[in-house]
Amino acid sequence: MIWPVAFRRRVLCGLVLSGLTTVAAVTLLATAGCGRSTTTGEQVTQAAKTAALPPLPTDAELRERLDKAIEFSRARHLNPGTNNAWQIVHGVLAYGYDLVLNVDGKPVAGLDWILDDGKFKGWVFEPGAKGLRAILDPGTKVGEGHEDQWLGYMSQAHVDPNTVLRVGGHEYKVADLIAQTQWDAPERPEATWTLMALATYLPTDAVWKAKDGKDWNLERFVTLEAAQDLNVSACGGSHRLYGLTVALNRRKREGLPMTGGWLAAQQKIDGAIELAQKYQQPDGTFSTEYFKRSATSRDIGTRINTTGHTLEFLALALDRDQLSAPWVTRACVALLKMLEATKELDVECAGLYHAVHGLRIYRARRFGESEGSHPVLGEVVASAP
Repeated sequence: MIWPVAFRRRVLCGLVLSGLTTVAAVTLLATAGCGRSTTTGEQVTQAAKTAALPPLPTDAELRERLDKAIEFSRARHLNPGTNNAWQIVHGVLAYGYDLVLNVDGKPVAGLDWILDDGKFKGWVFEPGAKGLRAILDPGTKVGEGHEDQWLGYMSQAHVDPNTVLRVGGHEYKVADLIAQTQWDAPERPEATWTLMALATYLPTDAVWKAKDGKDWNLERFVTLEAAQDLNVSACGGSHRLYGLTVALNRRKREGLPMTGGWLAAQQKIDGAIELAQKYQQPDGTFSTEYFKRSATSRDIGTRINTTGHTLEFLALALDRDQLSAPWVTRACVALLKMLEATKELDVECAGLYHAVHGLRIYRARRFGESEGSHPVLGEVVASAP
C-alpha cells in the first residue's frame, strides 16, 4: 500500500499516531564559467547528485550498522492484543522464526505461537475443496489483503510445508494451504503472492490440475505477472517484481530454459532496476513514486516505505557485484539512517518490515548470513511427512 503524502494518520506498530515528518534540505550549487557549455542537462544533474556526497562506510562499518538496525527493529515486539494479522505477518516476513511477540506481557517465539492456533484479529481461515485458505479482507489493513499473502510471506520465512498449522482447534499443515492455492489458480488475477509461494515450494516445471480442469504451471503465473503495469500495482509494483525475482532465481538454479514468460519476466526486472537507479534521489533514497518518475517526500515514514520496498526487490534481484555498487550502498545507508532516526518512535509496520527484510537479504547476500539467526536466504527443503 502506498500511503499518500497528504494522509497524516498511520496504522503503526502498536499505535495510531500523526505522521512523522522530517525536513531534509539539499542545496545543489552550480557555477558556470565564461564561454559556451557543452555539458548536457542530464550530465549536470548526475554531477550535482554526486558532487558533495558523503564517503561510503567501510564494509565493516556497514555490516555493523546493518546488524544493529536489524536487531533494534526486532526489539519492537508486536502484541497480538493490539496488533492485527496484517501487521504481525509482515513481522514474520522480516524475521521469520526470529520474530518475538509480546503475548500477555511475556516474550514468545512469534511464528511458533502463530502456527499453534494463535488468536489475533484478522488471522482467519476456511476449509477448501483441497485444503485450507485464508479469508480475504482487502483494504482494511487487518486481515489478508491479497490472495495467498499469508502463504507467500510464510514461504519467505522458510516455513516447511509439513509444518503443523492449528486453526480454531483443527490441525492442518502448511501443505494444505499450498494444495488449495494450486486448486484455486484460475481465480488469481493478482498472482504476486501466489507466485512467491509456489515458486518457493514447487519446482518451476511443476504441472497440476486446477478447479477449471486445465493444466496449470508456474510459467502461466510468471507470464501474467510480467504483463502487468507496475504503476498501478500494489506498492508501485515492488511486490510483483519481488515475486517474479523469486521465481526467476529458482528457475536459474534449476538450469531450465529462460524463454517465453520467463524471458519477459527477466526483461521486466532488468527495466525496473534501471528505473530504480535513474530515479534515485540525491540523499540515496529511492523515488517515492517507485518506478514511475523521480519524486521524494518530506514524510520520513513514506521514504522508509518506498525505499524499503524498492531495496527489498533489488537486494534479491541484483547480482553480487551490483550489490556492492555505490548507488546501492548509498540506498542502504540512507535507509539505515532513517531507521536509526526513528528508533525510539512508532512507525508504520508494513514499511518497517519490508525495509528490514530488504536489509536482511542485502546483508546475507553481500556479507553472509548473520550469526545466531535463522537464514533469510536458501531453499525451503521439505521434511518427510
